[in-house]
Amino acid sequence: MPITVRVRDVMETQVPMIDAGATVGDAIKRMVAENVWSFLVTKKNLPVGVVTERDILRRCISKGYSLNMKIEDIMSSPIITIDPDEPIGKALQLMAEKNVRRLYVVEGGKVIGRITQTKSMESLLNVLLTLQSLPYQL
Repeated sequence: MPITVRVRDVMETQVPMIDAGATVGDAIKRMVAENVWSFLVTKKNLPVGVVTERDILRRCISKGYSLNMKIEDIMSSPIITIDPDEPIGKALQLMAEKNVRRLYVVEGGKVIGRITQTKSMESLLNVLLTLQSLPYQL
């Protein structure tokens, strides 16, 4: 019987969000306070993009722009999404193709979670270690 690890099995269900009108400075403060390094950007409660610490460094700070600039001016859009029932391998492949580190999980037209490269690799490693130990448990 094949073993399939689905996106749903390893996704994070808490998705940090920030309003598109917030400032870069606000985002930095929240990132540090909440120990997160990306936000789903919303406008009128609808997802419109994503902003990461790399976006802030590359598109704002490195160019000498003010921390008062709006998140919507530096966010990446559109967000890259995946279905929760897709295999984790497809998520990793999509991340590689799109050159992103996270995907947002959408079901029924709503964002229900996110999956990151780090979490995906941790999960795959756990599966491999478990499979490797099976002969010793039988």
